[in-house]
Parts: sequence; C-alpha cells; structure tokens
Amino acid sequence: MNDTQFHPSTRREFLKSAGTTALGGALAGAVSFPHVLSGAPNTETLRIGLVGCGGRGTAAAFQALTADKNTVLVALADVFDERLQKSLGTLRKQVPERVKVDQAHCFLGFDAYRRVIASDVDVVLLATPPAFRPQHLKTAVDAGKHSFAECIAAVDAPGIRSFLRSSETAASKNLGILSGFCWRYDNSARAALQQMRAGAIGKIRAIYATYYRQSFTLHYGKQRRPGETDLQWQIRDWPDFLWLGGDLCIGLSGGHSVDKMSWWMNDVMPNKALGVGGRQFPGEGNTFDHAQIIYEYAEGVRGFLGVRCHDGCHNENADYIIGADGVCTIGRGVAPSITGARPWRFTEKRNRMHQTEHDEFFASIRSGRPINDGRRMAHTSLMTLMGRMAAYTGQEITWEQALNSQEQLVPDNLGWNTKIQLTPPPQPGRTKFF
Repeated sequence: MNDTQFHPSTRREFLKSAGTTALGGALAGAVSFPHVLSGAPNTETLRIGLVGCGGRGTAAAFQALTADKNTVLVALADVFDERLQKSLGTLRKQVPERVKVDQAHCFLGFDAYRRVIASDVDVVLLATPPAFRPQHLKTAVDAGKHSFAECIAAVDAPGIRSFLRSSETAASKNLGILSGFCWRYDNSARAALQQMRAGAIGKIRAIYATYYRQSFTLHYGKQRRPGETDLQWQIRDWPDFLWLGGDLCIGLSGGHSVDKMSWWMNDVMPNKALGVGGRQFPGEGNTFDHAQIIYEYAEGVRGFLGVRCHDGCHNENADYIIGADGVCTIGRGVAPSITGARPWRFTEKRNRMHQTEHDEFFASIRSGRPINDGRRMAHTSLMTLMGRMAAYTGQEITWEQALNSQEQLVPDNLGWNTKIQLTPPPQPGRTKFF
C-alpha cells in the first residue's frame, strides 16, 4: 500500500485523502441518513474561518469548535469592527483554548471574506446576510475550502443559479457544504420521517406548515445612526430590506418550514405556487411580515405555508403532514406524534440540531466523504423565492419561472458610498414579475 496514504506531505493533502469510514448511526428500514458518519481518528487540526460575525455566525463558530476535538478558529471577517470584536470576545470566553486569532487575521471590509478564504483555513463559516452568500460560496469552493452556509442560499434567482453551480463544483472537488437549514439534523424529525416512510400515515395528501413568530423589525431592526451612509444603515438593519435578506418572514422562517416540506415530499419540488401576504408594521423596509403560500405538487398534493412575524400574537412552528391513513404532527417543544391507523409518539430525548449538524459535518470531513447539502439548500431557497414572488405579485409562479427569473436584487461592486435604489413595498396585482 502506498505510504503516502498515511503520511501525506501537506495538511491539504491529508484532508483530501482521509480514509473513508463505515456508516455510523444509519437508520434501518425504509429511510437512512448516509451522512451520519464516524470520524476517522487523526491528529490533524482543522482550521476554521468565520465570515459574518453577528449572533448566528458567532453561534455557528462555537458549534464548529465544539464539534471536533481538534479544531481552531484562526480568522474572522466582517464589515463592522465592533461586531467582529464582540464575536471574538464571546468566543474567547466560551472556548478560549480553541481561539487562535491574532489581529492580523481580523479582516474588515467588503473584500474581507476573500482574505479569510485565502488564509490557511480548511473550513469557512459563511454567516453574513444572504445577499452575499452566492459570491462567498463561489470564492470558498474555487479556493478548495469546505463551507458552512447559513440560510438562505440567495435572495434572487441569479444568486440561486450561482449557488447551484458552486454546489456542483464542490461535489466534483469532494468539498463539503453544510446547510443552515438545520431541521434535517433533528433526531425527532428524523424518527417521524422514518415512521412516515414505513407507511404509518399512508400516502401524503397535503402538508400544512406554520411559522408564527415575533417581529423581525421590532426585535432585530436598527435605527439609522447619525452620519451613516445608506449602505451602512441597511446592512445593520438588513432583516428589513429585500435585497439583503430576501424577506426573512417568507425566506428565513418560511425556509425552515419548506425545507421540511421538501423532506417529507422526498425532495420532489412543487410545480407552482400561489400566495397572499402584506406588511402590517409600517416601519422601514420593503418586505412582508405575513404571508400564506400554497405550493402545488404533482398528482394534486398541496403544501400550505403560513408565516407571520408579529408581536403579541400566538407563536407556533409546526408541521401537519396529512396522509391517507393518519396525520403526523411535528412542532417545536412538542414531541412528534402520529394519529390514525398506526399511532406513534416520539419518546426519546431531543438532540440539539444546530450542534448535531456540525458534529456530523466535521465527522464527514474526517471520513473523506464530506456532506454536501448545497443542491437541496438551493432548491429550498428557490421554493421560498417562488412563494415570495407569488405573494408579492399576486400571480401564479411556476418552478421554471422562478428558477429563470432575471430579477437581480444585489448591486454589483458594493462600496460604502454605493447608492441603493430601494424597490417600494410590494403591492400584489401591481408588483411585476421579472
């Protein structure tokens, strides 16, 4: 046997030639999760870079650093220094022995992501507002880096198409892409899916998904500071602006729900969507804060998505999968259950899905068979875009229309003095599809 398999000459060669391992934790029966892997033991350190140092990026960095016993954080990037320094300080308190970042590797500016990716990192965590995700992923894949991509994949169809191309390139290079759509790593949802695949509810007739939550505008929106440029203000207040966040109510909250919807439907995509929605809170921005989307699948199956982002209202994040022989109910804080001909209830302890996805991702990298969620993440994100387009325009939008849309929301060549021409809030029946 070639000795270089055991003594690669570089860290990069080691990470590309790591031996494969047997599947661990794959479920028996009609459904399995082949990405659940046992990591190959080794002493090589995986070096991590973080791009986007907000709350979610900081949490993802902590999860990555605790997913594997031999990981270190070596570089950070953001457009705001105070946010970068806050994230760095938090991580130094949480996992001090894993943070190996010096000031020379704290990068600022719109090109800071390039400097993180160009540094000696193995895994890049991409957690900026999603407007920047396609370009960041392309740069990471072109540089041969594994990536965690927070959801959503893109805010417009050109971004989705770019993300899909990068995912295909990553697969050809044996590079991993971990999706921020995390419910597929929840053990209770996996157990429910196994029951459904085994026929517990019969053939699926319809799916009803809800994501009713607090207001993004009230809780995450930012007031404009004196002297801020348009772009500085909008990036701080990114949840309110379509070009930066892609409509967080439909895209981010709804994205988690439609990712599960796709999962229940074996990742068969819907043919078309209809939708209604609006914006009740007057504040800044140009996105909806409530919507109802109907996705139509082949053979007449329909998926119903209800999203609302208002304070003072009932909150719910649940899925009701209605089959010919029963109903499966899955909701946050409620054990999944099935009623009907073959009743069932999840009785095990719930895992922490955000941590589990990183645990499995790093184990898959160690195994030499890295997880690549890229294609399904792009498809889920396109489902949210299709629903958003339908709700904004009041028109029926097909999958092909959504995928081939020419509407580009993200400006080219951004700089702090770039003037952003904001689109007005959508008006169904008047807002046009492009």
